[in-house]
Amino acid sequence: MAKIHESTFASAIPPTVETVRSALLQVIDPEAGMNIVDLGLVYRIELIGGKVIVEMTMTSPACPMGDMLMEQVEEAISKVVDSGTQPDIRLVWSPPWDPSLMSEKARQHFGW
Repeated sequence: MAKIHESTFASAIPPTVETVRSALLQVIDPEAGMNIVDLGLVYRIELIGGKVIVEMTMTSPACPMGDMLMEQVEEAISKVVDSGTQPDIRLVWSPPWDPSLMSEKARQHFGW
């Protein structure tokens, strides 16, 4: 029986917003110790014409982990889409991030 590689499986299933969101749950902000979705850093996920558009922010414009997080987002998306689908990661600052954007899980984690 032939072994199915993860990349073969990913290319056989068209990506969905939920598939991408699930992949982004694996991207952890090392300063907060929590995934970027629950932190409220992901503002938009959209699939348009062979692109996965992700608009995201950082907790602060001075975040030293920004470049690393953006790379990890691109890697996470690339694992769940076929090679013809382009990740388009956009760093946005409006609206500015604040703790009210966090999920209930994240607020409980931080005791808020």
